[in-house]
Amino acid sequence: MKIIHILFLALLVLSGCNKSQVSEVDTKEQAENHESEAGENRVELTAEQYKNSKIELGEVTLRNLSNVITATGKIDIPPSNLVSISAPLGGFVRKTELLQGMKVRKGQVLAVIENPDFIPIQQEYLETKIELEYAELEFERQKELSTENVGSQKIFQQATSKVKTLKARLAGLKERIRTAGINLGTLEKGTVVNHANIISPISGSVTVVNVNLGMYVSPTDVMFEIVDTDHLHVELSVFEKDISQVKIGQSVRFKVNNTLGKEGLAKVYLINPKINEDRTVRVHCHLETDDATLLPENYVNATIELGINSVPSLPDQAVVTFEGKSYVFVEKEKEVENGKTLSVFEMIEVQRGVSENGYTAITLPENSTAAPSKMVVNGTYDLLSKLKNSEEEGGGHGH
Repeated sequence: MKIIHILFLALLVLSGCNKSQVSEVDTKEQAENHESEAGENRVELTAEQYKNSKIELGEVTLRNLSNVITATGKIDIPPSNLVSISAPLGGFVRKTELLQGMKVRKGQVLAVIENPDFIPIQQEYLETKIELEYAELEFERQKELSTENVGSQKIFQQATSKVKTLKARLAGLKERIRTAGINLGTLEKGTVVNHANIISPISGSVTVVNVNLGMYVSPTDVMFEIVDTDHLHVELSVFEKDISQVKIGQSVRFKVNNTLGKEGLAKVYLINPKINEDRTVRVHCHLETDDATLLPENYVNATIELGINSVPSLPDQAVVTFEGKSYVFVEKEKEVENGKTLSVFEMIEVQRGVSENGYTAITLPENSTAAPSKMVVNGTYDLLSKLKNSEEEGGGHGH
């Protein structure tokens, strides 16, 4: 029995030793795995490397960034600001100096049109005017006789009708002459001409010139197009799924290719209730300020601001993208290795939010212990490049 007890105690001692050894091995392996895992996301820089990388530190700040939806569209103009110029009575082009891009003012002569048919109209106008003068004299005479019960009432009524008819005819001829572009003041002096001036009804820029000297134009031909760019607007196409969030009065930020990154501001003014075949809805936006650099038909990328939230944010360049995920770098601590001081940075995955005005909203992991004041805001791509190159060379270690 003593021998059995001794053997049992010996087995217990051996078993305890083995468990202790296994526990020590497991703990060591876990620590090594954790260190290896942390090393994959760490990069160390010497003082010289730190200087050459031009790394700058900053902090996470709360900024008012908007919830937005994106849209595309173009710069457009109201129908009243785009004018097609024609010759109402047709004719031959005898003079024009217009070129595309020229500025014109309201009332300026754009071209001179010659047409023999202008002459009969003017003759008829002058003849009708003379006939009206005589008819008015006859009307006054018959009116006086009718008052004295001397003249016939029927003759007085005929004189009255004649005056009204001639006035109507004269008014119609005057309008035709004015529409043709003939100077009525010159005609009133008895001068008949075979040409007319084509006048600009608005101030703006010439965008289309379809004529040349000697060319015959009919009343339906468009000779010129003039655009007044003082009242441009933004016409956006918003996807059907997003249109319920768009409201009149919301702010719009947009960029066009020819403004070199300059951002324009507008507000939602009208929302078309019709859904187009491509499942988009037209949204009409008015510019906050007129911009002479904008041109009709400029392609536009825009964001419509749905609301403003105060969220943790970093400059855009502080957030890097790698293999479809977003990361930031945080300065952890200084280490000494072989007498040299090393700066240690850790790459942390974050959730990227809205980007606006050079800042991006971020959400750090719940278990993150990163100091918000030690974020790398410049030089992040240099750190990412060094980290990934070190992994390839060193089998996953970030030194």
